Amino acid sequence: MSGSVSAPAYLAAIREVMERVATGQTEAIGRAAELIADSVRRGGVVHAFGTGHSEALAMEIAGRAGGLVPSNRISLKDLVIRGGEPSSVLFDEKLERDPAVAHRLYALVKTEPSDVFVIASNSGINGCVVEFARLVTDHGHPLIAITSREHSARVESRHPSGRKLTDYAHVILDNGAPYGDAVLPLPAVEGESAGAVCGVSSITAALLAQLVIAEVIRLLLEAGQVPPVYLSANIPGGDAHNQELEARYAGRITRTA
Repeated sequence: MSGSVSAPAYLAAIREVMERVATGQTEAIGRAAELIADSVRRGGVVHAFGTGHSEALAMEIAGRAGGLVPSNRISLKDLVIRGGEPSSVLFDEKLERDPAVAHRLYALVKTEPSDVFVIASNSGINGCVVEFARLVTDHGHPLIAITSREHSARVESRHPSGRKLTDYAHVILDNGAPYGDAVLPLPAVEGESAGAVCGVSSITAALLAQLVIAEVIRLLLEAGQVPPVYLSANIPGGDAHNQELEARYAGRITRTA
């Protein structure tokens, strides 16, 4: 009965989801790329935010080799590292559900009118994420959301307004994750579902991020611009190259751990 849970089974499942995610959203990927390319042309920064496992998406966009230099990662840890709050605040397991946290985080972001935001949340329902999305759009910034449409549609919002991340997004990218994220069902126990294992949202969100960045670079190159991209810090000349480009956005991008 355990034959359906294996590395080959997961590989087959993730391939199917990745193919669907990558080929079924060409228009949305293009719109997201246009928003970011327009921001970069105007000297803007891409601000990426996610909590929990969705924080990996922010790391995929901001500050990595082969990515855009004008990119900034927003993290709950910023409350301590940049906001001066006690480290104990991070031990609150429901921190991401508190809408007030969004205001504290947004206050730490140095924005310009040309900036664009990317917010990732598999469910798109937690108070902090939804409130942050509201703040972003209220301040006139374009918002790209990366979420699971299936999961989000099946759960209630935890925000007092009842709204979700998707209600504020200008572009929605579906990470293709099923309800609950995991794709390999466990054998039933006494006729009852035992759940599922092996999540996909982190992998597909990273795929979407890289597809969008590839299109951003294409648009910049076609416009005759030299894309401001990071080199690996682990190759000769990488640090000097990156520091020269980062200086253009001094005070607007952070590279905290």
